[in-house]
Formats: sequence, structure tokens, C-alpha cells
Amino acid sequence: MERLHMNHLRDLIHRLRSGETERRIARDLRVSRPTIHKYHLLAEQLGLLDPLRPLPEDAVLTEALGPAPQPPCVSSTVEPHRDTVLRLLDQGVEMTAIHARLRDDHGYTGGYSSVRRFVHGLCPVEPEAFVRVHTACGEEAQVDFGSVGPLYDPLRGCARPAYVFVATLCFSRHQYAEFVFDQKIATWIALHRRAFEFWGGVPRRLVPDNLKAAVIKAVVDGPILGEAYRRMAQHDGFVISPTRPATPQHKGKVESGVRYVQRNFMAGQEFADITVANERLLTWVREVAGTRRHGTTHQAPLQLFRDQEKAALLPLPSEPFSLCAVKPVKVHPDCHVVIDGSYYSVSYRTIGQTLDAYIFERVVQLFQGTDLVATHERALTAGVWRTRNEHYPVGKAAYLEHTPQRCRQIAQRIGPATAQVVEHLLSDRPLDHLRSVQAIIRCEETVGAERLEAAAARALHFGDPTSRRIKDILNAALDREPLPEATMPVPQRAHTFARAGAEFFGGAEVEP
Repeated sequence: MERLHMNHLRDLIHRLRSGETERRIARDLRVSRPTIHKYHLLAEQLGLLDPLRPLPEDAVLTEALGPAPQPPCVSSTVEPHRDTVLRLLDQGVEMTAIHARLRDDHGYTGGYSSVRRFVHGLCPVEPEAFVRVHTACGEEAQVDFGSVGPLYDPLRGCARPAYVFVATLCFSRHQYAEFVFDQKIATWIALHRRAFEFWGGVPRRLVPDNLKAAVIKAVVDGPILGEAYRRMAQHDGFVISPTRPATPQHKGKVESGVRYVQRNFMAGQEFADITVANERLLTWVREVAGTRRHGTTHQAPLQLFRDQEKAALLPLPSEPFSLCAVKPVKVHPDCHVVIDGSYYSVSYRTIGQTLDAYIFERVVQLFQGTDLVATHERALTAGVWRTRNEHYPVGKAAYLEHTPQRCRQIAQRIGPATAQVVEHLLSDRPLDHLRSVQAIIRCEETVGAERLEAAAARALHFGDPTSRRIKDILNAALDREPLPEATMPVPQRAHTFARAGAEFFGGAEVEP
């Protein structure tokens, strides 16, 4: 017999007491006439049709009419192997392996679906319940990326895979959206800054996904945040609360926002390039997404934002956050690190070590732990060298500091002889003789300018103005000796023949 719902039972007894026919009752309740007839007979046997008696309570009806009939139960073909299945489940064996072992070791002939149903009957899964979280005005925003297919990149002149960044305020559901070609840290930071400027304020909490730009390592008990993102949060005043791994329902508001952009705005659309797409997207956010009646709040997101949430946001910082990225860099033997194809010098004492490079929009800072070791102006193109001489050892730095022009200036200060020696050496292939000139200049530090000038004059006098000759003169203290006096050459008369020309030509006259 078909078991009626309790409400139908009470209605059935009420109608029977009122004298309605079984046909009419079956038509109104949409129940078969045999079922109505059987309940009619059962109610008469139990004395439930007396109109003078009040309608019985639900518990009395349930006890009087008995439990509902159960569907026929067929014993599972796995039942004879219950103990074996329980033992394998305790050992952590998967259902496919359980089916294979029952088939191979115990001669089981049933299918895998029978094993699966039997195991589910042994270990029923309780439904998972969720709590809908309601946030106050300005309390929280959720951010995420979503793929939108290829868009044309005017800089590269080709179509590239693009993503949409969506930031959704959890109270009003007002959102900011923008198309980009990558999910790098610099892009991530810039998108947040533009979202805050679009809203005119900063929410107190940001809920991102576990992408690398935001979270270096996603763990349940304490995710490791990216340094640039963490510093931005401190600068702008918000708190970062990444979602737990594999729990997209924890940021369902922005998940639905991403799908809304993909299906409502992007579906069937074509754009000339990404710039045009972003211009139309912002218009769509204001005029379509912002003015629609939201399915949860039942209000227009833009109006709710203007009326209540905008005033609750934190004010924008006076100076926008400019840190683009933080990355580890290794110091090479040339005392430089490489960042985005450009070279930045650091102290030679850090050669071989790994430093942390904080890349801002205009400067680059290099840290060794918590100590700042170098700051450079950021290069705008690859292949640029940012070098400071003090980062080299003393000998290397001196070579870089004493350029040919600088050496000429120092030699002029020491004396004319030294200046003449330096000019002589640098006049031909100056880079080949620069080290020799620098060695001569350094002699001033040990012997003084006066002795160096005398040694240079002596080397010039003897026609050997080289660094080795000047050092030999100084080592032998010959610079203290006076130069030998210059001797004037004796004038010689014109050469004449020892014998007369007639002796050679036989007395013939020879023209003078």
C-alpha cells in the first residue's frame, strides 16, 4: 500500500468525516483510489471517523497506521565478504583494489559497481554544510583572475592569451575588472592600486587566491605571502587572508564575478585590441554590472556602493605604493647582479651570495638579510649597467677612477716633466698604457710629488719615459743626483777631398 504523507492522512480523515466520496478525495489529493479505499477501511477499523472525536495527533496516526512500507531489499552480492571488505578498508585499500582482490582471492564474480555501492552503504557520507558569511560595509573584497581567451596586443602586434582581473566588494558586490596578458607580481600590484583608485578607497581585508603573485607557499596553517604583496598591505592598511587550498567556495563572490564577466561581457564579443576591450569593460561595469538587480542582495551594486559602502572604505594613501617585485638575485664575480637584463653593482664582499632585490618603479634596492647594501636607479631597458666604483676592491676601484683624463690632470699638478711623460704614454693607444700611467701616478703616494717629478725629468733626459725606468730611478735614488750638463756639439767644416780631382781624371779639367 502506498504510504501517504502525514498532512494527507489528516486531510483524508477530515474529508471522510465530511462525507466526501473516495473518488473525489482521490482526485483532489492526486492519490490512487485503491490507496484511498485501503486507508478508509483502516480508519474505520481504528475508529478514527467519528466526527465527535477530535482529529488525532501525528504521533497517534503514525502509531495507529504503522510505519511506511519499505522498498524490497535485495542482499548485496558482496555481503558474504563483509569482513574482508571491512579489513581492507581499515588498511586504506581503495575500492578498485578491493574489487580486484575479491575477484582474484575469493572468487567474487560481481562487478565493481556492486562493491562501490556496498562500501558506500558501510560508510555513508554525511552532506557537507556551508555557512554563508555576511560582511560589513568596507570590510572585505575578493580578488581573482580568470581566462578570457586571446586578445590582440598592439605592442607585440599579435594575439595573446589574456586574463581578466576581478575585484569584488563583498557587501555591495560592486566590482572592478581589467584585462591583462600576465599574472606577474608587478601586474598584480598595479591592478590592486587601480582597483582602489576606482573605488576611491581601500577595503580592510583582501581575500586572494593562492597564485604566486600573492602567496609564495600555500599551506593551511599559515600561507607564506609574497614580500611585495605583504608590503603593499602594510602601506595601504589592508589585511591579506588567502583562501585555503582547493576551496574556491571561500571566495564565491569573486568566482561568480569572474564567470559573470566571461559569460555576460566576453561571450560573443570581438575587440580591436586589449585597450579597446578595457575601455568597454569599464563602461560595462558601471552601466550594466553596476546597475543590475543582484541575485543575492536584490539591489543594484553601484547604488548600494555609493549609498553605504564607499564611506566605509579606508582612505587612499597619500603616496601610491610603488614596489613592483621582490626576487632573489645572485652576485656574480664582476660584482654585479642581473635584474630584467640590466646590471647593478654591489660590494665585492657579497660575491657568490644571494641577495633580495626590491624592485620599485624608479629604484632598485638590494638587501642582504635585513641590511640594505646598495640602491640604484632602475634601468628602463635591458643591457644598462649601474656601477659604483666603491663596490670594487681598492685596486680595482683605482683603475676605474683614474681615467686618462683624470691621470692628465694629476700629472699637471705634480709637474711638467710628469705631465710630459703621461702625455707621451697616452698619445698612442691610451688604453694599453693606462695601467703604466696609473702606476706612475701612484708613486706620488710613496715618494711624494717632488721626487716623482725629478725621476720623470731624468727619464726624459735619457730618452726612456716608461714606468719601469721611473721606478728604477726612484729605487736607486738617482732622482737625487743632478742631471749631467748638456754638451754642445762641435761645429764641423765642410768635407774636402784629400787629393785633387786631376789626379783621378788625368789632368782633365773638372768643373768645380
